[in-house]
Order: sequence, then structure tokens, then C-alpha cells
Amino acid sequence: MAEGRSAVPPKGIGPMQRREARLAFLMLAPTFLIILLIVMGPLLANFWISVKPVGLADLRPPSVLVNERVRGKPQAAGDAVTLEYRLRNSSQDKEIRNVVLKDSLPDGFTLGSTPEACTINGRQLTCAFGDVPAKWRERLRLEGTADAPFLALERPGRETEPEVAGDADNILTNFEFTFENFRKVFDGDEFWGVLRVTFYYTIFGTVGALVLGLFAAQLLNTSFKGRGFLRGLFLFPYVSPVIAVAFTWVVLFDPFSGTLNALLTKMGVVDAPINFFGQRAIEFSVFGLPLEFPLALTTVIAFEAWRYFPLSFMFILARMQSINTDMYEAAEMDGATPMQQFWYISLPQLLGILSVLFLLRFIWTFNKFDDIFLLTGGNAGTRTLTVDVYEQGFALSNLGAGAAVAVVVFVVLVTFATLFLHFSPKEEGL
Repeated sequence: MAEGRSAVPPKGIGPMQRREARLAFLMLAPTFLIILLIVMGPLLANFWISVKPVGLADLRPPSVLVNERVRGKPQAAGDAVTLEYRLRNSSQDKEIRNVVLKDSLPDGFTLGSTPEACTINGRQLTCAFGDVPAKWRERLRLEGTADAPFLALERPGRETEPEVAGDADNILTNFEFTFENFRKVFDGDEFWGVLRVTFYYTIFGTVGALVLGLFAAQLLNTSFKGRGFLRGLFLFPYVSPVIAVAFTWVVLFDPFSGTLNALLTKMGVVDAPINFFGQRAIEFSVFGLPLEFPLALTTVIAFEAWRYFPLSFMFILARMQSINTDMYEAAEMDGATPMQQFWYISLPQLLGILSVLFLLRFIWTFNKFDDIFLLTGGNAGTRTLTVDVYEQGFALSNLGAGAAVAVVVFVVLVTFATLFLHFSPKEEGL
């Protein structure tokens, strides 16, 4: 009987559903376009610049700059007057081809003799200079006499703006590419040291923020008087302006007038003040082995963990409050200690949100620039890849090298995010 039944064909998408789908895509098109412009545009531009030897001076293509002046103060008709054009090549290392200057002579100005490179057509002046080299400068003087219309002008020579045309190579738009920026980045020993510092700062800063957030959420997950106020107070580091909290930390840890150094000195913990943000490392020995403790970097990591633990605290606390309390009551009846309840009940339930928070905090910390720059400026062994991007691009005026380091940051984060999402534990599978 089952064999004699005819199979019912699955229903396809009707004309109305297709129209609705097209309408939905049409309504989402502006959103996709905005995302492409905001996200993909700068990203592709960064990749483009990374394969070009671009400096700050190359942001504008080479051009001829011109300044027109009137020399002499004629008082009567027939007095001598000079029109002077000062021209120069804005580039220090590139030539400009087929340079031509065009301008209209002022009314009432009678030209005495025409310069060799110039021609006069009516009152139109045209001067051809040909190809001009880098750092080229030229002073063009037109000697003549002033008539009554010229004397009546308020600002002689400013009635029209001179126009200069010329052809020059624009390094930003041509199709010549090079991997010299990446070669310089990877060949330098400094890069690998900066990469190690970046991972050290990112991993410990991320883990520190998660651990503090987990500890705070565990403390404030119970009911007590004033809990709401205390929860709001815990958000203070995250919602405060970064420049305010960074300046506060710098003042507190100052070796000369800082509160912390004063307390440590008065209590006899240290003999001399410690420069927490300026001292690269502290040397000590364990079982006769000389060791170094990265002081400035550790202090910056402590600031990172303190400033961003409230974000982890909020997410973890929200997840804790969604856990069924019956499990805790049953565990307590079975004689489980608070530590066992946390380890066997709370922590497995929190692994999903902890993995998401670790991924987000890792990406944000890896890209962090303002905290380190405000606290140490990247000195004393705290220079990370983002600080290196700034140093290469703006301090050294090498935008190509800065873009190459930014590409490295992008590749590292994409690789990490892909691997982490593939291997991270999923809460549903526990």
C-alpha cells in the first residue's frame, strides 16, 4: 500500500516569495554598501599602500607651486613695474614633465620684452618650461610699464590666478608594486621583539581581564544590601575616559611624587622609589639563576586588566544569573563545597561566554594603541605592533612600512580568530 502511494512533491518558492526576497535584498543593499565603504574601503587601501614605498610627502602628487607678485610702486602712467612669478617643484625627488604656466596680464600693464620661454596672445601669457627636475625653482620676471587702468586697480596682479599644468607620476595611483616594505619589516630583529611583546601583552591582558571579571561576577552574584550600587561602581574603570584614568595611573605610580611609591617607601617595602612606567625590567635571582621581570610591561598589563574587566564582569554575571538554581541546591544537599559547585556547575556553564569574551578581548587588546601610548609612549619594552604602525607611518614618515605592519596585524588576527572559532568549546556540546 505504501508502494502505491504517490509522493507529494515539495512545495517550491512561489512568485510572491521571490518578490519578497528581492525586496528584502533591495532593502539590505544600502547596508551592504555602507559596510563595504566603511570596512572594506580602508582595508583595501591599507593593502594597496603596504606594497608601495609611500611616505607622508607622497600623499600629494608632485606639482608646481606658483606665487605671483608685483614689484614696484608706480605713481603715474609710464612708471616701470615688474610682474614676478616664483615657481618651484613641490617634490624633492621626482621630476614634473611638460610644465606650462598660463595667466592673464593685468589691465593697463604694457610688457616691455617677452621672456624666451613665454609667448603673448593678446593679454594671455603662456610660458612653457618643459621638464623640470626635483627641487626645481624658477623666478620669472616680466618688465613693463603701468598705464592709467593699472594704477586704478586695488590689488594689481590678483585679478586672476595663474594656472600651472604638468605631468607627474603619482606613486599612490600607479601600478608599480614592491614587497620592500615587508622585507624591511621581517628582516629587522626589532619586529620579532615587538611581536613577542604584543602577544605577551595581549594574552596576559586578556586573561587578567577575564579572571578579574569572573571573580567580580562571583562576588556580586549573591544578594546583599547595596549590591546595585556596588555593581555600578565596578563599571567605573570601563566608562571613564581613557585619558583621565591613564593620567591618574601615571600620577599614582610616579617615582617622585606618586602615592604608591610614597607608601612603599614609608612602609620599608622598597629602599628607593620604583619607576613603574619607565623602568624596562627588574633583575633578581632565583636559586642562583639571574632573571628579569618586565616591570613596565607588567604595569601596563595590570592597567589593561583593571580597565576592561567590567565588560567581562557584566557578561559573566548575566550568564550566571541565567543558570538554574536547582542545580546548586541539589549539589549543596549532596555536600558539595562552594569551590566544587563553581568548578563542576558554574564553570562548565560559563565556558561558552568565556570563549566569546576571550576572542573579543584578544582582538581588541591586540589592536589597542591609546592605552600604551598614553602610559609609556611605547618605551621601556612596551612597544606593540599598533604602536609600531604609528611610529613607522608618522614618526618616521614611512606610510608604506606602517601599512605593512598593519597588514601583519590583520593577518595574525584573522588567523587567530579562524583557529579559535574552529577549536573553541561550544556550550551546547558540554
